[in-house]
Amino acid sequence: MKNRKSQSIRSVWVLGSTSTVALAICRGLAERGCSRFHLLARNPARNQAVASELRDRFGALVSCEPVDLLAPPPAQPLLNEMFDLYLVAAGSIGDAERARIDPIEAQAITQANFTGLIPWLTAIVSSERIEQPGSLWVFSSVAADRGRPSNYHYGAAKAGLLRFCEGLMLRCHGTPFAVRILKAGFITSPMTEGKAPALLCANPEQIARDLLRNPHRRGIETIPWWWSPLMALVCRLPVRLAARL
Repeated sequence: MKNRKSQSIRSVWVLGSTSTVALAICRGLAERGCSRFHLLARNPARNQAVASELRDRFGALVSCEPVDLLAPPPAQPLLNEMFDLYLVAAGSIGDAERARIDPIEAQAITQANFTGLIPWLTAIVSSERIEQPGSLWVFSSVAADRGRPSNYHYGAAKAGLLRFCEGLMLRCHGTPFAVRILKAGFITSPMTEGKAPALLCANPEQIARDLLRNPHRRGIETIPWWWSPLMALVCRLPVRLAARL
């Protein structure tokens, strides 16, 4: 078998392809020679715009698929092709204020960030696939580290996703298939606009460059790195202070 570190990523499957960080990663991969993309997103028009850019700028072979994480998964097989990299960047911060009083919104946040992803993750990490070289990158969030009154539905969903993917990561230990869990802080995007201080928002292109320096890495990492000591401090706050977050 070839040394995995010498293997380039030639094909990628992306769930949540219209997110700013997913698009930045796709651009970075295309610049490095990736020529096959399969893009899944909720908004078909925006997804086609991403596909057009990858085709026009890089000459890539791109296919698109609509997906609604709030709907039951389709009955047919979810995956019909093997890819070098599977990137899961889907999610929604939702309306935290509304979720406090609206069970439907509370459930929607949970599905968009955790339970709606489980069928796809299960299909990716099949017994057959993990016997071959490949990688799965999953975006979770630093919000998973501690419950906060301002976004506990989102944080709980990301915590569930983190623990589920940690199980996948340990299942794949000793196999040529790498699971990489990314605990992200705020990343500049429409989802964080007006909901996060600009000073704390990372540039998606910089995040992509950092991740692509070691594309076959496995494990749990915090991005950007400085969120790790920041969240360590948050986790040590006494209840009277944490209740204000």
